[in-house]
Amino acid sequence: MTLRVLRPGVLATIQDLGRPGHQHLGVVPGGAVDPVSHRIANALVGNHADLATLEFALLGPELLFECDALIALHGAHCAAVIDGAPLPRSRPVLLPAGTRLRLGRAARGCFGYLAVAGGLDVAPVLGSRSTYLAGAFGGWRGRTLARGAEVPLAPHAVELARQRFSRITCRRHARAGPYWRTVRWLAPDLTLPEHEDCAIRALPGMHAELFDAASRERFYSEHWRIAPDSNRMGLCLTGPHLALAQPADVLSQATGRGTVQVPPAGQPIVLMADHQTTGGYPRMAEVIAADVPRVAQLAPGARVRFTRATLAEADAARETLASRVDRVVQGILWEYGDADD
Repeated sequence: MTLRVLRPGVLATIQDLGRPGHQHLGVVPGGAVDPVSHRIANALVGNHADLATLEFALLGPELLFECDALIALHGAHCAAVIDGAPLPRSRPVLLPAGTRLRLGRAARGCFGYLAVAGGLDVAPVLGSRSTYLAGAFGGWRGRTLARGAEVPLAPHAVELARQRFSRITCRRHARAGPYWRTVRWLAPDLTLPEHEDCAIRALPGMHAELFDAASRERFYSEHWRIAPDSNRMGLCLTGPHLALAQPADVLSQATGRGTVQVPPAGQPIVLMADHQTTGGYPRMAEVIAADVPRVAQLAPGARVRFTRATLAEADAARETLASRVDRVVQGILWEYGDADD
């Protein structure tokens, strides 16, 4: 039982929640760039959060399902069609064997997630099925999905699809399209930017005081654009030039998601899931944990501005987001009844 890639789309990889605990060995945690959307996509098909999904950026792939499958699309909004018929997103959808699904360009957001009941069954490396592109391991041969790739599904994927869809449709009325069956409810988006001018909260970075006063003020008062060369490692920003007050030697230290580094060119980089393990560029700020998935969903060309946050505000926002995600997932699990795997 496989999922065949007919057209790869952009930056299509297999991801889960990553492989934390190996950064001291030079291996970054990696995993889904937007773990919130990954988790909700998995919940929509009755999976645990740590099962692997297919992640893509801006333009989705075209896929052939060689067996019956229960799937869900979440994250970036992109057109999804089967033989010209639109496919609903953010819902569990039962597809018959032989379905060709074509995903188009993202009209909102950047990273989309396709979950399949039972998960994508590639071999784990260091405890994770995530693709680490810089290290060329994990996922599908350590690479982005190529035309003709055959991604294995769980051995019991067909049985899971039928059982789980039966459980959710016995509680509510089902909907049916020309080539699919689904339900009337859907999961909300929690990470997609609400406006074109997106506000992201950040804490002062450990080197903020090394920048001159005008640069510190410009970082928070000016707008920034997401540059086209952004990727899973980091979001490159374009805007006013940021400069140090005077030359300074900064020791290379461990980095994390949301760290805002400023290279000598004066244009900030927000580190994402596949960030390098250490970095020696001065750090202007740290995006708060609750806003890292939101900033990850900003597509190239999107406009962003940063607002100052306190540590207490960051903690409260993290707890609020965790609570919202838990409520969404619990609501989906209620539709499935008792989770069995």
